[in-house]
Amino acid sequence: MADFQTALLTAIELVIRLDPDLMEIVWLSLRISLLAVLFAALIGLPLGAAIALWRFPGRRVLIVLLNAAMGLPPVVVGLVVYLLLSRAGPLGHAGLLFTPTAMVIAQCILVIPIIAALTRQTVTDLHEEYDEYLRSIGCGALRSISTLLWDGRFRLLTAILAGFGRAIAEVGAVLIVGGNIQHVTRVMTTTIALETSKGNLALALGLGLILITLAVAVNATATAVSDTARRHHG
Repeated sequence: MADFQTALLTAIELVIRLDPDLMEIVWLSLRISLLAVLFAALIGLPLGAAIALWRFPGRRVLIVLLNAAMGLPPVVVGLVVYLLLSRAGPLGHAGLLFTPTAMVIAQCILVIPIIAALTRQTVTDLHEEYDEYLRSIGCGALRSISTLLWDGRFRLLTAILAGFGRAIAEVGAVLIVGGNIQHVTRVMTTTIALETSKGNLALALGLGLILITLAVAVNATATAVSDTARRHHG
C-alpha cells in the first residue's frame, strides 16, 4: 500500500511539473491520434453519407460489414498494416514501419468504421426528415450529402469524438506497427504497458491519470455537443 501511495504521489508530481519525458509521450500520442481522426473523418463522413443516400446492389451487406467493422480487433488491424508495410509487403519500399506514420495508418483504419457508421445513421435520420424539402429545391445527391452533413454537424462531431476516444486509448495495433521505440513511437498506452511490466509505476500512473482526464474531457465534450444538437433541432 505504501509503495502504491508513493508511486501515486510521484505520478501526480510528474504531471504537475510537466515532466519533459512524460510530456513528450503525451504530445506524440495526441499528434498521432488527432491526425488519424482527421484522416478518418475526411474518409468516413462522406462515405457514411453516401451509403445513407445512395441505393445500390449489396448496400445492406455493406451496412452490416460497416457496423461489424466498428468492433475490429486492434491486433488484427495492426497485423495487417504490419504485413503491408514490412519489407516483404507491397508498401515495404516506403519504409514506414515502426514510424509514427504507420501508427496513424493503423489508428485511422480503426476509426473510419466508427465515424462512417455513425454518420450513416445520422444522415439517414436527417434525410427522412428533409427528403421532401431537398427534392423540392432540386438537390442532387452530392448537394444533399453536403447539406445534410452540415445540418448534422453537431451530431457528427460526437461521432468524431468517439473516434478520437478509440484512437487515443488504442494499444495493440500501435504496438505492432510502431514498435514502442523511445523518443520515436512511444505513446501513452504502450508506455503504460512497458513501464508497468518494468515496475516503474510512477510514470505509468502519471500517464494513466492523463488518459483518464482525456477520456472524461472527451465524454464531457460529447455530452455538451449532443445537448447543443438537441437544442439546435428542437
